[in-house]
Amino acid sequence: MSKEIRKQHDEIIIHTGQHFDKEMSDQIFYDLKIPKPDYNLKINGGAHGEQTGRMMIKLEKLVQNIKPDAMIVFGDTNSTIAGTIIGAKLHIPIIHVEAGLRSFNRSMPEEINRIIADHTSDLLFSPTMTAVNNLVNEGLKDKTFLTGDIMVDALSENVEKINNDSSIINRLSIKNNKYFLLTLHRPYNVDDPSRLNLIIKKLGIINTSIIFPIHPRTEKVLTNNNIKVGKNILLIKPQGYLDFLALINSAEK
Repeated sequence: MSKEIRKQHDEIIIHTGQHFDKEMSDQIFYDLKIPKPDYNLKINGGAHGEQTGRMMIKLEKLVQNIKPDAMIVFGDTNSTIAGTIIGAKLHIPIIHVEAGLRSFNRSMPEEINRIIADHTSDLLFSPTMTAVNNLVNEGLKDKTFLTGDIMVDALSENVEKINNDSSIINRLSIKNNKYFLLTLHRPYNVDDPSRLNLIIKKLGIINTSIIFPIHPRTEKVLTNNNIKVGKNILLIKPQGYLDFLALINSAEK
């Protein structure tokens, strides 16, 4: 999407720093050939309210200085909601990409972010007809457009590169179709140590190797609560886009 924007517009990329690990930030930009951010707010961690508030403070000053004609926000993160609110307060048109996705579970912070972003933004670009219908049912038909899924675009452009540009399978000495790939970082699953411990125990009885690129959030809870993973689980650091794509491609189907 960035590539297409730059063909006709001056694009300024602001990275809030919500994800600050190299593999979850710099490596993604490199793998997807996205230009380096023009600004990095370096927000790092913090509770939801604290993190979002610090983003808004820095974003407001920056956006007032840049004076953009429009702002694009993506997805359902705290960065999404911070950008949406600041843009609306400064009367700058907001475009929400990946609009209309719903879990219908308001205990998820992401669900709250989605709803606020959609009802505040001026244009809603939806990835699927299901997402479009969700927005229509919420009375947002007039500003909703079916544009397709940019994650599918990224996959289509990069899936052929993994054989040449990723060595993760060889580095881990694993065999194709002989392992499961696990991600685990939703607050509901990992913030409660007893729930996370139960999940880890159940995974430990599976008679198949599990590759687990562990999110910093999850790793912190495991460490602080002395939760041990089973012998069938291989913990590895978070992976860049191409390496993670290679792990998905080679996992047991």
